Amino acid sequence: MKKALPLTAIAAALVWNVAAAQDAAQPPKAEAHMQKVLDALKSLNGKPIETLSPEEARKQPTPTDAVKKVLTDMGKSTAPEAGVTVKDMTVQGPGGSFPVHIYTPEGKGPFPVMLYYHGGGFVIADTKVYDASPRALAKMAKAIMVAVDYRQAPEHKFPAAADDAYAAYTWTLQHAKEFNGDPMRVAVGGESAGGNLATVVSLMARDKKAQMPVHQLLVYPVVDNDMNTPSYQRNANAKPLNKPMMAWFFKHYGADPSSPYALPMKATSLKGLPSATIVAAEIDPLLSEGKSYADRLKKDGVKVDYKEYSGVTHEFFGMGAVVPKAKDAEQFAADGLKKAFDAKR
Repeated sequence: MKKALPLTAIAAALVWNVAAAQDAAQPPKAEAHMQKVLDALKSLNGKPIETLSPEEARKQPTPTDAVKKVLTDMGKSTAPEAGVTVKDMTVQGPGGSFPVHIYTPEGKGPFPVMLYYHGGGFVIADTKVYDASPRALAKMAKAIMVAVDYRQAPEHKFPAAADDAYAAYTWTLQHAKEFNGDPMRVAVGGESAGGNLATVVSLMARDKKAQMPVHQLLVYPVVDNDMNTPSYQRNANAKPLNKPMMAWFFKHYGADPSSPYALPMKATSLKGLPSATIVAAEIDPLLSEGKSYADRLKKDGVKVDYKEYSGVTHEFFGMGAVVPKAKDAEQFAADGLKKAFDAKR
């Protein structure tokens, strides 16, 4: 017969377990520049996205608003970075027309092209919110960015966003010459949900035996629905993205969880996909799946350049104006694009 533990030992064990659980849910500390943005975001008094309707969530202050506040507090301009022109166009997709925004750098051309898909969990945000990213990439990679405002859930559930993403890709191949782009050098890329759409377009092109993108830029992509990974556990309460928000996004997206066009990690094989640049952030629930996806791509023979940035959060990419590590990540992404474009020249 086993001897019962004394109550003091049980109490001590309970306290230790609670403390360990709290510690596990405590995200890593943000570095100073990132913390300024997080503090600015907190001061804007947004409500937790997961407690809101999609309509309400779309009106909440964004990390972009926080960056603008930091710039204002520093006495710096919040005007978009110069050196890029933007032209608005319309694409006809399977569910109707949707807008695209053509970011063109200075220079002669014809330029290589990248389809850029914004983040926001397939539910919130648009190209305007993410403007700094395609603007920076256009300048740094000397490439045209075709930024896509795909249809969003829950009004347009899966596969609407993926269908629009692919329609924008095929439209770009057909029309690139009209806006001084090179139709033989077209890449895909995006952040978070947009990173998902970029690699989904690559899968679709492979499966349809269509012209393949020359490269895929995946910035902390959503590629799986496993919410018990080490990074989900560590960053369950992180800002600006946490575990409850991801559950809210998945609920509204309404995707088939077995479809690789919803969750690319479910693909039987990733063979034949284009080379990839993958950017990851330490303080991000999506960190583990981004690394796992990079490893799977490599295993299936795809060339991958992967880089993880410590002390920064989900959404840091595009914050180059105030977060030096974001500027570094933008350059890393642009270098990957240039390498792929040059190889295809």
